[in-house]
Amino acid sequence: VLAAWQRPYLNVFKHFRVEEWKRSAREGDVATLTDVKLKGTVYRIRGSIPASNYLQLPRTGTQSLGLTGRFLYLLFRPMPRKHFLVHLDVTTEENRVVRISFSTLFKDFKSTATWLQFPFLFGAAEGSVCDNVTRTARHDLVGAAPADTRWTCLVLDLPSILSLYLSCRYSHLKSIKLCSNLLVKNLCTSDLVFDPGVTFSEARRADLACRGVAPMPREMAFPVPRGERWHDLYDYIRFPLEGSKLPYDSIQKSRPVPVAVLEDPQPVTLAKAVRDRLSLVHQVTSPKVVSAPW
Repeated sequence: VLAAWQRPYLNVFKHFRVEEWKRSAREGDVATLTDVKLKGTVYRIRGSIPASNYLQLPRTGTQSLGLTGRFLYLLFRPMPRKHFLVHLDVTTEENRVVRISFSTLFKDFKSTATWLQFPFLFGAAEGSVCDNVTRTARHDLVGAAPADTRWTCLVLDLPSILSLYLSCRYSHLKSIKLCSNLLVKNLCTSDLVFDPGVTFSEARRADLACRGVAPMPREMAFPVPRGERWHDLYDYIRFPLEGSKLPYDSIQKSRPVPVAVLEDPQPVTLAKAVRDRLSLVHQVTSPKVVSAPW
């Protein structure tokens, strides 16, 4: 159960006052700058050696963040043609510390009792010739970030990761280490599923709250110009995917299916999402219909 100070979500950078560097640490080339697209402050972490260039929360390894939210949201953009690395130390109910790492440097998934290493894979632009090829050729996805990387909302379901891969129970998030080469806007923890592509008015009309789904909090959201759609501008990755039968051995972008539809307990396809959206026109009064953010 979330502590009162963590409800309904916790803006990690704001709560721990990252900009003051009293409760966080930085090493190497870590800078604060204004991102033109996001119209706000972001942190740039760069350098050829990830272990020497990082932003870390909390400041020392003897401390703990103590964040109990099920989902960790990382709002970031990998630097083009570079590799990046992220470490998350989580504590199990048995008081074991497990490190969850994901990086473009990893070629294969590796697992021990205390360390899970996930390759982070990039796909080609959807619908391109390369996209059709790489869907069945995994090795083509391994490597540094492509030139056209986008701002990404990565959602990690921490209890599910521990349960699926190590058969242990999640207690809390102990620490976060963001290594080069990344641009990072913010971090957030919550028990809620935030759908960045749905507006507050759409969420109210579809009564998404009853399913534990909510719009992305305004202070965490990426800007969407009038007339544009979130999923056309940014990437959304949820790991592991809700309802997946088998654990995936890598973190990568899947087909852009709205979160509100992903919550359906049945296997989800993009076609089903389209049908659900169209049926909304004819079944406005049905409580089972969920408005997809298109």
